[in-house]
Amino acid sequence: MSHEEREVPKISVIVSTYNAEEWLEKVLWGFNCQIFKDFEVIIADDGSGPKTRELLEELSKKVFYKIVHVWQEDDGFQKSRILNKAVEACSAEYIIMTDGDCIPREDFVEVHYINKEAGYFISGGYYMLPMNISKMITLEDIEKQNCFNIHWLMDKGIPKTFKNNKLTASGFISKLLNTFTPTNASWNGHNSSGWKKDILNVNGFDERMQYGGQDRELGERLFNFGIKSKQLRYSAVCVHLDHKRGYKTPESIAKNQAIRKETRSKKVVWTHYGITK
Repeated sequence: MSHEEREVPKISVIVSTYNAEEWLEKVLWGFNCQIFKDFEVIIADDGSGPKTRELLEELSKKVFYKIVHVWQEDDGFQKSRILNKAVEACSAEYIIMTDGDCIPREDFVEVHYINKEAGYFISGGYYMLPMNISKMITLEDIEKQNCFNIHWLMDKGIPKTFKNNKLTASGFISKLLNTFTPTNASWNGHNSSGWKKDILNVNGFDERMQYGGQDRELGERLFNFGIKSKQLRYSAVCVHLDHKRGYKTPESIAKNQAIRKETRSKKVVWTHYGITK
């Protein structure tokens, strides 16, 4: 059976990456452990070298889901541009977006799938891990879901804090925490989902934006368009592997803040610097 004849998946998952094969492999292994299996993975690759392509060719033979590699030439930090290309490459009506350094828990896709609703996007959370534990996590730890087990993590030296609820809360408690969390339900690039048609209706990401906040700005335009958001920080869970943030400059932050300010004050819905030029 050729790809053309295959059923269109119910979900497209976009995973963004840039020269981080060690983390990406763990993330894609996490998707291979999903309970809900009717999805494809689109890799939004912002100019990685050949190692990433080789990893994807290798993993394509080992995972049950289809991997689509969307790549562009390295031209500095152009995440908004590659995400727009990835959105266009999605074949499902509903899209989850996450990063190549966030390992999804086995119910990650299922939670997004069950909670999706017309007129809404979903805002999920993440649990930040320190570098030593990020490196320590093996493929077996992902298969056994150890890296989501608070006892396993505490054995490895994770301190006791309130954010541990992200990993231990379930059922009623996670619903309660989702409801009462003070964080607003913004579009978070590491863990959010929405309808492809809604993203296209606001013309995707603003490609003028560099590092920091380009995901939230998309969310702000979705709000201006009349889309509401749901907070699922305590039920749509991924663990965030540690990494250096090399792209944050005062200039990029200032530029992005100016764009976001305009989006809010003028109630902008459509960006002229998005998917449709």
